[in-house]
Amino acid sequence: MRRALAAAFAFLTRIPVSSGSFEPHELARSLTWFPIVGAALGAAGLVAGHLLRIAFSPAMTAVMLVAILAGLTGGLHLDGVADVFDALGGGRGQRERMLEILRDSRIGAHGAAALVLLVLAKVVATASVVDRHAWALYAAPIAARWAVVPLVVVFPYARPEGLGKPFHGHAGPAQLFGATALAALAIGWLGPCATAPALVALLTALVIAIWLHRHLGGLTGDVYGAAIELAELAFLVVAGRP
Repeated sequence: MRRALAAAFAFLTRIPVSSGSFEPHELARSLTWFPIVGAALGAAGLVAGHLLRIAFSPAMTAVMLVAILAGLTGGLHLDGVADVFDALGGGRGQRERMLEILRDSRIGAHGAAALVLLVLAKVVATASVVDRHAWALYAAPIAARWAVVPLVVVFPYARPEGLGKPFHGHAGPAQLFGATALAALAIGWLGPCATAPALVALLTALVIAIWLHRHLGGLTGDVYGAAIELAELAFLVVAGRP
């Protein structure tokens, strides 16, 4: 259990939890703990938000909170967003070309534009919840990391190898059930106000998965990262509505 939890933190954050490597079955079992990683990130964001609001406006607080979350995750999921949109924009609908672009570590025009728009949208959405709906700062990372678990378990992997392959290859319904139970425990106490944003986050991740599965014949680690970012944005948008 401890190894699986450590694997979840090692994969989803830059928090130093282990200097060793993990076996594929440990990576698969770590899916259960994805919402707990989200809870740790959310708690950090909630505390930081309260402290920053003492000295800064909601807009500046939002900028710093987005930067803090990106720092804690090492920008890994943001990189996924850039790679996915580069593949969609430059792949011309050709599966092999799209997969080749996804492997490329360089960022292109489509990816750069998507990344800028995403960060701007996250800043605006975060600013909308900082004052009256600060609970969303805690809940959004949980819901987003829970929402990616069905993608890993249900959809095939697009390549015979890759960063996300060990997660998919050994994961099953037990991990999906466990992650759902932990997510429910982590945000259930917030009541109905968190239910609709969480379901929208899940729906966002599933739509992304279905769309990209049609183009790629499966998903990749970059798709998982992009789904987390967009699901988190969707949660914040719904939570911050008037």
